[in-house]
Amino acid sequence: MRLGKDLVGKQIISVTDGRSLGNAKDIYINSDLTAITGIYLGSEGLIKRKHFLITRADVVVFGIDAILVRNSEIITEENNLPESVAWLRLSKLSKREVDTPGGTKVATIGDIILGEQGNITGFALSRVFVEGPIEKNGTIPRGAVIDTGSEDGVMTIDLTRAENPDAIQTAPAEPPISARPEPEEMAEPEPTTDPELEEPETDPDAAA
Repeated sequence: MRLGKDLVGKQIISVTDGRSLGNAKDIYINSDLTAITGIYLGSEGLIKRKHFLITRADVVVFGIDAILVRNSEIITEENNLPESVAWLRLSKLSKREVDTPGGTKVATIGDIILGEQGNITGFALSRVFVEGPIEKNGTIPRGAVIDTGSEDGVMTIDLTRAENPDAIQTAPAEPPISARPEPEEMAEPEPTTDPELEEPETDPDAAA
């Protein structure tokens, strides 16, 4: 299991010239908490601080001893990357509370669990307040998350899914509208005539 904090402090090296670009001070995560979006290099300035980063797209590999990046010219300022406003730093995610839809306090987040491509597969917990599988494992799978807590700062999970990660299944996607069968057209009913409402035929001889 590889944690997000394992990347913090790693030296960043350009694969084109072997130049060291510094060390990772923190990592950025997208608002959906599904993937790493960048590496935070730190800031400079006293009055107007500038924050510097390297995007995930510029990372070649998250190595065991170092993080390798494409070249030496990929460092950018946070203000020059509008999408970074929605990103979250790992240090800000730590200690986020986790509860259930009913309000039961489950745990607090300690770290993220990473897949091979920098995707987030789950969360390591720093404290657990419930007994059972979650307390034993100390982790929550990403698939159990209902609400990431980006609005109120509290992550909400499906407790059953969190306790049984192997049972999590992806719901089948609905087919596109164009592929859905057209509803059968209803045939117009044939007009019916109520015999009692029919006008009686007039006998011309009887009238005479």
